[in-house]
Amino acid sequence: MKQETSYQTCQLLDAKTFGQRLSLSKRQIFRLNACGKIPAPIRIGGAVRWSEQEISNWLAAGAVDRRTWQAMKQAAES
Repeated sequence: MKQETSYQTCQLLDAKTFGQRLSLSKRQIFRLNACGKIPAPIRIGGAVRWSEQEISNWLAAGAVDRRTWQAMKQAAES
């Protein structure tokens, strides 16, 4: 019996690309991140990135603040 492993590809957005998607500047993205108004980024070494799938889901949920978004994700998991 062959075991198959499924990997889901995840596109990561940098602050510039994320900002373009929201029509905001890179600087404004970092300000919103510091205030907790956008989902938490993924840090890879010195790089800061956001999951494209999570951003899409966050926008579909009404672009709520980070605390509310985390609560919504936890409620969906349980």
